[in-house]
Amino acid sequence: MSTQKSGILLHISSLPSAFGIGDLGPGAYKFVDFLNSSGQSLWQILPLNPTGLVNGNSPYSSSSAFAASPLFISPQLMVKDGLLTKTQARVSANMDKTRVDYEKVCAYKKELFQGAYERFKKFIVKSAPCRNTYETFCRQSLYWLEDFAAFSAFKEYFEGKVWSDWPEKIRDREPKALRQLKTKLKDNIEREKFLQCLFFKQWRLLKEYCQKKNVRMIGDLPIYVTYDSADVWSHPGIFKLAENKKLDFVAGVPPDYFSKTGQLWGNPVYNWPALKSEKYVWWRKRIEYNLKLFDQIRIDHFRGFVDFWQIPAGEITALNGAWQKAPAKDFFTSMKKRFTELPIIAEDLGIITDEVREIIRYFGFPGMKVLMFAFGEDNPKHPYLPHNYVNNCVAYTGTHDNNTLYGWYEHDMAETEKKRLIAYLEVKEIIKEEFNWELIKLIMNSAADTVIIPLQDVLGLGQECRMNLPSTTHNNWQWRVLLKQLTPEITKRLSQLTLSANRR
Repeated sequence: MSTQKSGILLHISSLPSAFGIGDLGPGAYKFVDFLNSSGQSLWQILPLNPTGLVNGNSPYSSSSAFAASPLFISPQLMVKDGLLTKTQARVSANMDKTRVDYEKVCAYKKELFQGAYERFKKFIVKSAPCRNTYETFCRQSLYWLEDFAAFSAFKEYFEGKVWSDWPEKIRDREPKALRQLKTKLKDNIEREKFLQCLFFKQWRLLKEYCQKKNVRMIGDLPIYVTYDSADVWSHPGIFKLAENKKLDFVAGVPPDYFSKTGQLWGNPVYNWPALKSEKYVWWRKRIEYNLKLFDQIRIDHFRGFVDFWQIPAGEITALNGAWQKAPAKDFFTSMKKRFTELPIIAEDLGIITDEVREIIRYFGFPGMKVLMFAFGEDNPKHPYLPHNYVNNCVAYTGTHDNNTLYGWYEHDMAETEKKRLIAYLEVKEIIKEEFNWELIKLIMNSAADTVIIPLQDVLGLGQECRMNLPSTTHNNWQWRVLLKQLTPEITKRLSQLTLSANRR
């Protein structure tokens, strides 16, 4: 059996579902069947964490680095578990199956969840197995669950205010004040814990199905967390905050391919000396937790473990930042001692220093190669050209931040880039109907051990199906696939291509 593998990038939100957003229900299982039938052994997703309208629904901006988005809970599976009636889970006629309307979905599912929670409270009294399952989950998730549930309930109680603007005793986690408010909001806190328990039950079943179908899951772990999150409220000492616990510095990157003024992410940066003094316990818990969810994890912006772009809070662009050092070697040495395996993919795109490359090489992490970035210059030694790929890498046509292949060709490529691509393919002209398959074939036949293709590129879709446009906050993370698009013809062609490339 070949050690080279291939798979598909598709977020949970993009799965087929009648409920306005992809979920862990039947559509997910049918997608796993498609992966298996088309010869794909990997499924990569974006972060599972809760999203919010205030952050543009980005899975990279979340109220928790541990919790999962309740929006992905399947109403159909809730009906199967007796938590909802079929009438309660009736689909609204105006639910869009091709785009996610987050505002509408949030309102719809909030009502469903309240009904399910009311029924759950009756189950937990009558059913010992139900009660034991819930209590076991809460016990195993103690490190993060109680703080997340309290944070979510407090956030609602304080009408959406940022946690640093909460009453001082709650902001600073004064024990007596916390106990009193938790008692007052006990039901809301328990509801949040119930939803997390329900998500992870559904996730466990889906992952078991993936294993049965020989599909391994690749998760995505953003290096930074959101300031207005349970993590920063619960562990302020591991972040660089001012005395009033407001932001002191924020994260981002200097000017790059995506932005001439850099990217101002706004996340708090880590206080690495404090993390080191605590033996990196927060990060250790985070990695441990993700390795239970996934078979492999991609760490977004891996460079931040070596050095990070620190920008004074209040800046309007990322231009006035400065590089700061982080203890990458000590950190990953510590993690290696803790975990038997550390199956990490290092997102090493953009400007990468020799020091970052050395860390990646030293620990044996595969880096990333993105085909779309290979033709911007006339350089036959460009590391993203397929003939230059090393074995230990993960090759992509594009990522969630790129246009689709067709969108790239039709709207983003300069004429010089098109000429280089035509020359590289050794053809006289680009045939539009075959364009995506030619590029998929290129990286499938490369030396890369792992190839991941966004589903949009397999389906040959245009830029209207792009997942995200960096540095913008509207109309992102909305694209969805329909089951009818996963045709027998697509399945057969992808399977044949994968087999001819010896990736199954």
